[in-house]
Amino acid sequence: MYQLDLPWLLFLLPLPLVVHWLFPPHHAASPSVRLPFFEEVAKAAGVTPARGSVAPRRSRSQVIVETIAWGLLILALARPQFVEPPLEKLEPQRDILLALDLSQSMDTRDFPGADGKPEARVDAVRRTVSDFIEKRGSDRIGLIAFGDAPYPLAPFTMDHSLVRTLVASLLPGIAGPRTSLGDSLGLAIRMFEKARVPEKVLILLTDGNDTASKMPPLKAAEIAKAKGIIVHTIGIGDPKATGEEKLDIATLQQIAAKTGGRYFFGSDQPSLGTIYNVLDAITPQDQKRLSWRPRVELFQWPLAMAFSLLSGWYLLTGLIGFTRRRVAT
Repeated sequence: MYQLDLPWLLFLLPLPLVVHWLFPPHHAASPSVRLPFFEEVAKAAGVTPARGSVAPRRSRSQVIVETIAWGLLILALARPQFVEPPLEKLEPQRDILLALDLSQSMDTRDFPGADGKPEARVDAVRRTVSDFIEKRGSDRIGLIAFGDAPYPLAPFTMDHSLVRTLVASLLPGIAGPRTSLGDSLGLAIRMFEKARVPEKVLILLTDGNDTASKMPPLKAAEIAKAKGIIVHTIGIGDPKATGEEKLDIATLQQIAAKTGGRYFFGSDQPSLGTIYNVLDAITPQDQKRLSWRPRVELFQWPLAMAFSLLSGWYLLTGLIGFTRRRVAT
């Protein structure tokens, strides 16, 4: 549709009439003596009389042209615009960061699959996480893999197919044999620093305890809480294991409790799938609808018409006057 960006400027249309009414033409009267023999007196005085100046009245055509030009000028100042149909964009309101343990223990084939047969822990994680990503169509998702140290594999992105491809290619041990749980939280905090969404969620999955971090996990959890990051923790594997492969359930529970998240334990493939279904339910997808309407400026058209109209009229009247003088002489 068409609209005026500054419609109040239309009130300036009667401005010339107001100026004419407030400041009428100045008329000066001077005494004079009519002499029938004026030319003889002037000749005797040695003065050559000149013609008196006369201010001619504007013609009707001039008034019409100037009125139209004034209206076009005011219309140009009011900035006519063509407003195009609205464009809409959905903006995610939540960033989800997936942190996956890829220590060597994730290759252990003791995790019951959907058919009850044991499989490698990483295989179950790949399938379940990939299904979870597919459901989160309106969230930006990032990916961290950690072992001896954490590594950002994907920044926050809406390209979920890329993240799923990265998840499918994960291999145990590529990040080192140990587990850096606290440093993974620290990397997640840094990745969330540039996020401008209202809600930040970290889902951390591990099958062991912290054996390689420089930052204590609970200290990192306190920083995450101060930054407004919700951390959900998931433990898998054998809870009865000992040594470095022992699952530190207490630490995972404290991390989740400190940041307002929840702790889950996945004992097999179905329960792990249920955990991610619960996480999908407790973090409902949220989007903000942005809408704007592009505008095309049209002020140049009435401005050009006003200039052309005045130029054309004065050029035409000038040519007519010149022609008449030539004919008269």
